Amino acid sequence: MKTANKQKANQKNQHALICSFLAAFFLNLSALFSQNEKPKDTANFIYYPDKIMVRANLSTQSDDYFLKDKKGTNLDLETNNSYKLFLSIDYKFIGFSYGFYPKFFGGNKDEDLKGKSSFSDYNFRFFLGRWLQTVNYSKTKGYYVANMSEFDPNWIKGKDPYLQFPDFKTMQFGMSTSYLFNSKFSLKSITSFTEWQKKSDGSFLPSLIYSYNTIRSKSDDLDGKQKEFDLKLAAGYYYNFIIHKKFYMAPNLSPSLGVKFMKDKSRDSGVETVEKETYFTRNLDGGLKIGYNSDRILFGASLNFSVSSYNEDKNNVISNDKVYGLLYFGYRFNAPGFIAKPVEKIDDKIKML
Repeated sequence: MKTANKQKANQKNQHALICSFLAAFFLNLSALFSQNEKPKDTANFIYYPDKIMVRANLSTQSDDYFLKDKKGTNLDLETNNSYKLFLSIDYKFIGFSYGFYPKFFGGNKDEDLKGKSSFSDYNFRFFLGRWLQTVNYSKTKGYYVANMSEFDPNWIKGKDPYLQFPDFKTMQFGMSTSYLFNSKFSLKSITSFTEWQKKSDGSFLPSLIYSYNTIRSKSDDLDGKQKEFDLKLAAGYYYNFIIHKKFYMAPNLSPSLGVKFMKDKSRDSGVETVEKETYFTRNLDGGLKIGYNSDRILFGASLNFSVSSYNEDKNNVISNDKVYGLLYFGYRFNAPGFIAKPVEKIDDKIKML
């Protein structure tokens, strides 16, 4: 018991330390460096070559797994969280964000009924000319059965506890490689916000997405570990409508097809079984962003959706459908010399690609 409490305390301390460090970093830099330098202006874009962009993104995105049984009762597993908070920093061609569950916003108050959930996410992004490379690692733990009434007709919402899986854990390491076809469209103007697009335009953005996932579940007699390798090819299209110079509306749609290689290893009452399967996956992602941009401050909102599924067998379909909103607020300030000089050298080489 003491060990479990110690681990939880360490996790909280790590999250608090990271958040405190980022907050102190942003505040100190914005106070130390002047705001006199003007952004570089061209016919199609406004560049902010010496500005660091920091943002806070509040998302309603949830983590869930949905097992559709054509002959029986569906199973809906969800995490106990209301919001996700992502703190981001972008400069020139490189960006980083850290995501977690912000309990100080009042989420997860019903842990006595749904159990506890934890989440952490680390994302790096690199703009290399017209190429975009992302690297992501995320970890989620603690799920409950959201559709309890379908399993127990006597179950009362808000009074009876949900069936919980506190040791159900998912980890994902993923990467994506994308290419921007239209040089007159700035993907940065709606992602990292290190540029601003002056004229409405769009571009085809194909992407190769690859990820390695592990799903771990434990109970009294059952210990299971599922490993997945996903490979997807997406045909994305993005457009940015510029409204009255400082406002924008940017829809995007990205259908994709892929293949999933799965290895399921489980031990039930001392008996170990190993299964290997290959599935074809279907995915559709999209959304709409709206916002305001100035030389220093920007803010906005987006509505996003993600639909993915594959047929496990003739009777079962595994799906993961999400619809979520996001609010963001960002601020630009001058980059200090010890950051600007080495990054500028690398950036000059990238522009030659």
